[in-house]
Amino acid sequence: MQTPTNITLNKEKTLLTITFDGVDYPLSAEYLRVYSPSAEVVGHGPGQDTLQVDKENVTIQRIEPTGNYAVILFFSDSHDTGIYSWSHLHHLATNHEDLWAEYLGRLKDAGHSHSEF
Repeated sequence: MQTPTNITLNKEKTLLTITFDGVDYPLSAEYLRVYSPSAEVVGHGPGQDTLQVDKENVTIQRIEPTGNYAVILFFSDSHDTGIYSWSHLHHLATNHEDLWAEYLGRLKDAGHSHSEF
């Protein structure tokens, strides 16, 4: 299991930087929010995921450790049910480019706007 050596939140609470194996991975609050591992986002089974929209301005209000394996991120839109395990964060960090492109594509296909379009 990959364990981060550092987790920092910027002053604006919009960017969480996670360090794995000496590499810093800056992840936006929006990205972390739309890829939350919570049931609200991923559902309770395959194909039950819910597209998260209008999360461009979400911020991370606080970070709470959970044991030695995860953190809970508390977002400004009151979302706080996702437990971000080290393995989930490592997956999000190392696959950021592909996952972000997939998310933007899903938003566009669903007819939603985003500042990156």
